[in-house]
Amino acid sequence: MKTDILKAAHERYEKYLSWLKRQPLSDQTRRAYRSRINHFLGFLGTSGEDIRVLIANEREREHVVREYKKHLKQEQKSQPSTVNAYLTAIDHFFQFQGLPPGKPVREDLPQEAPRALSKDEQKRFLRAVAACRRSKDRAIALLLFFTGIRIGECVALNEQDVSIAGRRRRVTVRSGKGDRYREIPLNDTATEALRDWFLERSKKFESKKIDDALFLNPQGKRLSTASIDLIIRKIGQSCGLELSAHLLRHTCLTNLVRNGNDLVIVAEIGGHKRLETTRRYTLPTISDKERAMMELAK
Repeated sequence: MKTDILKAAHERYEKYLSWLKRQPLSDQTRRAYRSRINHFLGFLGTSGEDIRVLIANEREREHVVREYKKHLKQEQKSQPSTVNAYLTAIDHFFQFQGLPPGKPVREDLPQEAPRALSKDEQKRFLRAVAACRRSKDRAIALLLFFTGIRIGECVALNEQDVSIAGRRRRVTVRSGKGDRYREIPLNDTATEALRDWFLERSKKFESKKIDDALFLNPQGKRLSTASIDLIIRKIGQSCGLELSAHLLRHTCLTNLVRNGNDLVIVAEIGGHKRLETTRRYTLPTISDKERAMMELAK
């Protein structure tokens, strides 16, 4: 009986994954939902109850989601934003089942700006990038840092999406989050790094059939999200920082806001649909709060 229950739960999960592939979501969101639902179903499996019954019955469903939320907070020590992200994934799973969203109240999020690199950390990062031997690594790191594009948008770029000739130097994101189109100007540093990569790219793949992608692996195929993530993390390791493409994005947008740029301009560069999303970057950071408290001792 228990084997039948586990088999049924696995089949339902596999059907969800098949449905998930057809949804208009980014690859990163699909991976996140897949991981979170797998974790949620694993939690339900520890109850020894029939998962199908727990999900189908409204009262049982609300109870297990509340218990799962408590598990995330107390056992997993998850941050409020992480708890909310799991609850959102569960709502998506319920949508697949033809069920209404769960009722557990979302966690209140701290009123803080997204984590960004400090000025000192930015200098360490840029020194580490300058020390990179491969032009491709330098181009990826500086493009992310100076444009704030998402890692998925970086992966999707084709060669013709980047213009470094003449005065109108820019990168074109043709299908960003929410299928939004935008153009982002390139500064001198990013332009030079991309120019170096274009030269190496043309020499290395001169007589080979390659993808149209801007960034290629040694076989001439589009570089994957995991590969770009690894490049950024390795650069971080070389300068003692825990880096990600998302952190570089936050740093770029934070710098734009703190340099006094209009929020509408920052929202356009960041590809934000709502201005409220951009306003988060005007909030104090943890470092701001720490600095304020340290000032009390002076």
